[in-house]
Amino acid sequence: MIPSTRRRAASHLSVFLAAATLLTTGPLGPAAGAQGAAPASPAQATFDQVNLLLQQEYGGLSTVDRVALGREYQTRLDAVCAPTPLICPAEKAYPVIEAELSALGDEHSFFQTPEDFQDFVASATGGNRRQFGVKLAPLDGENRVVLEVVPASAAEEAGLTRGDVILTLDGQPYTFAGLREARIAGRTVNLGLERAGQPLTVPLTSRDSSTRDLPRLSFAGAAQNVAVLRIPTFLAGGGIAQRVHDLVGEARGRGAQGLIVDLRGNTGGSLAECDSSVSAFVPAFTRVARGADGNDSTRVSRGVRFEGGRSLGGVQSPQLWTGPLAVLVDRGSASCSEFFAYEVQYAARGPVIGAATAGVGNTATRIFPVGEDAALQLTILNYAKPDGTPYPVRVTPNVAHDGGEADIRLLTRGQDTLLNLGLQALSTAPTVTQDQDRSRP
Repeated sequence: MIPSTRRRAASHLSVFLAAATLLTTGPLGPAAGAQGAAPASPAQATFDQVNLLLQQEYGGLSTVDRVALGREYQTRLDAVCAPTPLICPAEKAYPVIEAELSALGDEHSFFQTPEDFQDFVASATGGNRRQFGVKLAPLDGENRVVLEVVPASAAEEAGLTRGDVILTLDGQPYTFAGLREARIAGRTVNLGLERAGQPLTVPLTSRDSSTRDLPRLSFAGAAQNVAVLRIPTFLAGGGIAQRVHDLVGEARGRGAQGLIVDLRGNTGGSLAECDSSVSAFVPAFTRVARGADGNDSTRVSRGVRFEGGRSLGGVQSPQLWTGPLAVLVDRGSASCSEFFAYEVQYAARGPVIGAATAGVGNTATRIFPVGEDAALQLTILNYAKPDGTPYPVRVTPNVAHDGGEADIRLLTRGQDTLLNLGLQALSTAPTVTQDQDRSRP
């Protein structure tokens, strides 16, 4: 199902996992637990870890004085833990840390409770979790329209299809909260649906299954000769880039006359997977990462990434799509998918179509485990082109369209407005006749 309104770590560009076995040094001076000092409480230890990371690892664009920020929120933690200062539990620090990170003014950096972190690890690594395997869109105040069915999922086996509208749950008016409760409990529910104007009932039971959701290829257009490459995620270690290149090769082999990359709802993942995926459409590009330890340049060409002239590896049998290209995005396209769309746009490789993207596409974050199974997602880098031009916070489409609920209603009737705009745009989209490299200043 679609994520809740709570921010999720998988939606930020170039998410890295990092061990955080840090000394408890704190923002105010010597470590609690140092010689002659009382051991820090779990709450204090977690707070100190977060603030040490803020001082040593932050590479974002916030200009807030982080030392002063730590002192301010230390006072708040002291007040929260005043009744039991030596044994104050870690969860007492969570709201204080969340407020401190909000005050930092960097929407890419935030705290994850143990529950949030557990969900993130499952999503980011392709691990298993209890799920239906369906993504829903809002209509009439509830997430009830099927946007996507994950292959090999419980939802696919139950027969759910894109455009289905959920009307009832076990004979009662449908609520997303009720569906979520059934998912967590693993309870079978009977969904009353409307499909193409016809009613039907489908039983559905959640189960533990992989969160891995690989790119897939379909064909559209009057002659069914336009390849549609759906990339749901850039999951780290998921073989996304290799599959993108393989599917581009398949599209070419089947004589596709145009190609549409669908990044709607793609919340990002691994920058390495994204880099190599982009290179199936853009011959070469260069990006400069600016962080606390200086600048590093990455160049990508034909599926291979280079840093300092040294190859970091790439895909096998790399492909380059040279025909007409369009990219679909929406407000849910975030992080790596924003980076993908921007590189296509910057290279004038084809139009980006849809709504302005989520707005987290100009930085990289790292996940640092802290405290008792919690974590800190922290901005460690920001990106620019070789001439110093910063990457945009969000991608502004060449063809703007944000149909909102009106488009969802059309989808329930079998009409995909954005896909149709992509098909129209291919008639005037550019082609590549030779390696065109605009990555150098």
